[in-house]
Amino acid sequence: MSKSARRKSLLPEVSSLAGQFLIAMPGMTDKRFQRTVIYLCVHSEDTAMGIIINKLADNVSFSELLEHLELDALPEVDDEVHELADMHVHFGGPVETGRGFVLHSPDYQTRERTLVIDKSVCLTATVDILKAITKGKGPRRSLLALGYAGWAGGQLEAEIRANGWLHSDGDADIIFDLVNEDKYKRALGALGIAEAHLVNASGNA
Repeated sequence: MSKSARRKSLLPEVSSLAGQFLIAMPGMTDKRFQRTVIYLCVHSEDTAMGIIINKLADNVSFSELLEHLELDALPEVDDEVHELADMHVHFGGPVETGRGFVLHSPDYQTRERTLVIDKSVCLTATVDILKAITKGKGPRRSLLALGYAGWAGGQLEAEIRANGWLHSDGDADIIFDLVNEDKYKRALGALGIAEAHLVNASGNA
C-alpha cells in the first residue's frame, strides 16, 4: 500500500446525513439559525446543503415572487388558487437568497433537474416547477424557499461536534406542515426530547 493510500485509509469516513434534519441547539449564536430545523439535501466530504423549513422570508408573498420572476399571475378561478395565493415563502438560508428552491413530494419530477433525496422528498430549483404549481400541475405537497444553508467540507461535522446541532431522520409530514411554529418542537419530539429539557440542560452545561 502506498503512503498516500495509507493516509487516505486513516481519514474518518463521512456518513451522509442527506435526508435528515439538523435541529439547532439552544446555544446557537447565529440569529439566522436560532430554533431552526434544516432539511439536509446534500452531504458529502466536500459540501453540505440544506433548506430551513420553519422560518418565513421577510415581506415576500408568493404573488410578489411570481411578479418578480415575471411569471403569470395566479388566475382567480377557484378555492385552490386562493390557497396558492397564500402559499408561504420560506427563508431557506443565507446563501443565494434571490434563488428559489422547492422541496416537494416525488409525484412531480423533471429529468436532470430534480434531486431525489429520499422516497418522500425531492428538490427542484428551477422556474418550471413554479409555473407548474400556478397551473395546478405541480407536486401534491411542496415547500418553497428563497436561499439555502451551505457548508464547506468538514464544516458541518465540526459544528455538530461543537454541540451546535442535533440531527435526526427527516419527516415529510413535518417538512410540509403549514404550521411552522410547531416544527422545531415536533423535530425534537421525534428524538424523544422536550424543548424545555434541552434548554435547561444547555443552561446547566
